[in-house]
Amino acid sequence: MAHPFITHVQKIIQVSTLNEVQVLSYFEEQQYPKKDILLPSNTRCKYHYFVIEGCLRMFFINEKGIEQTVQFAIENWWLTDYMAFAEKTTSEFSIQAVEPTTVLQITTQQQENLLTQFPMLERYFRIVYQKAYAASLYRLKYLFDFSREELFVHFSRNFPEFVKRVPQHLLASFLNMTPEYLSEIKKHLQS
Repeated sequence: MAHPFITHVQKIIQVSTLNEVQVLSYFEEQQYPKKDILLPSNTRCKYHYFVIEGCLRMFFINEKGIEQTVQFAIENWWLTDYMAFAEKTTSEFSIQAVEPTTVLQITTQQQENLLTQFPMLERYFRIVYQKAYAASLYRLKYLFDFSREELFVHFSRNFPEFVKRVPQHLLASFLNMTPEYLSEIKKHLQS
């Protein structure tokens, strides 16, 4: 049985053969306990994370000192501060394990080396980046376009896995509302 990362690659791009051992040698598999910080803010973003099992979130601390979640990643999703990772600079974001999480992590240099040895993976990463960018744009549109209730309903229908797995206060942070307001919305929808 192929490694989850190799399976994911083969779902996105057509490759007849891919030397699994060679490809995986560019990554480090790492396990993080729940609430562990993988990337503290104001530190250099060293890794791009592929989630094998578990859930990560990216967040920042806003001007009121409140954590604002901007992105989640579950199995077969990637997460990093893309700008800081590409530029090898410090990140204004933090990445945290929402639950015990196993990732493949790769440095910028190792990713470049991987793409040099396996140029067909350029297409894979381009598609991954395009999907991440599109998801960010749609999230912004929905934040501006939908009422808070519509936003929760839309998110619940399209990403039920997150609603089941992510604690309510983190989900509320991602949807740009307080946990109390999210509770009110849930009660209203159940009545």
